[in-house]
Amino acid sequence: QVQLVESGGGLVQAGDSLRLSCAASGRTFSSGGMAWFRQAPGKERELAAAISWNGISTNYADSVKGRFTISRDNAKNTVYLQMNSLKPEDTAVYYCAAQAYGIMSVFPSAYRYWGQGTQVTVSS
Repeated sequence: QVQLVESGGGLVQAGDSLRLSCAASGRTFSSGGMAWFRQAPGKERELAAAISWNGISTNYADSVKGRFTISRDNAKNTVYLQMNSLKPEDTAVYYCAAQAYGIMSVFPSAYRYWGQGTQVTVSS
């Protein structure tokens, strides 16, 4: 089984940067795609960014493209989300997710393993 633990969230002002980390334990960390989803108050969970098992392919929500960068270090069993130029509308709980297999997906149902979430709050 795979366990995911997020860290790096916090309270920042608009324009600031944060780097989220997701540390994984268990077998086959590099066997599938990984993603960061986010859920704002009163909103559905949505994809922020996804990355393929080999780190070559990525996918970003239009709202974060150009500001966020997802990356992974399979040797360290860690996936990152670098968030720059943060906006109040980025405020959400951010969840790390991992597929049991597959390249990557924009759909939450494709992900088998989930972290507990980390809160990101961006003030004006």
